[in-house]
Amino acid sequence: MNKQIIDGMAMKRALTRITYEIIEQNKGTENLILVGIKTRGEFIARRIASQMAKLEGATVPVFGLDITGYRDDLQDDQTATESKVAGQLPVDIDDQRIVLIDDVFFTGRTVRAAMDALMDQGRPQSISVAVLIDRGHREMPIRPDFVGKNVPTASQEKIKVNMTEVDDEDNVELIK
Repeated sequence: MNKQIIDGMAMKRALTRITYEIIEQNKGTENLILVGIKTRGEFIARRIASQMAKLEGATVPVFGLDITGYRDDLQDDQTATESKVAGQLPVDIDDQRIVLIDDVFFTGRTVRAAMDALMDQGRPQSISVAVLIDRGHREMPIRPDFVGKNVPTASQEKIKVNMTEVDDEDNVELIK
């Protein structure tokens, strides 16, 4: 059974709020890089960057990050090596403020893998985490800095984020 918990307008409002919070916490957009965890995290990062351009008149770099090679649930060494090479960011991240962006925050393992990937790229000044949905159930001592909506879930439930870029509509569903 699927239940829509966020519609397109609510998603837009949540991303707008996250955008303002990122700008405020970072005192602007200077030395800021948005890194979206592929796939939907990258789309969210692009939307946030677009809003930043409208609000601040600044172009904030946005990159997608494939963390497949950094996941702790993969056993295939060849896949891991290929993914690490494919996930390289085309910019120097040393002394930059990175905002790592994903659609759903669950156990913290995805964000940990993304941080490992970033640290292999360089030494950023800071890394903060922005997510559209935080559903709890931490397994790592990591929490998002910017959250669109907290959605407490049972561990067997799932959250499905639909975005127009891949799903032809914007909404978030709780799948029981």
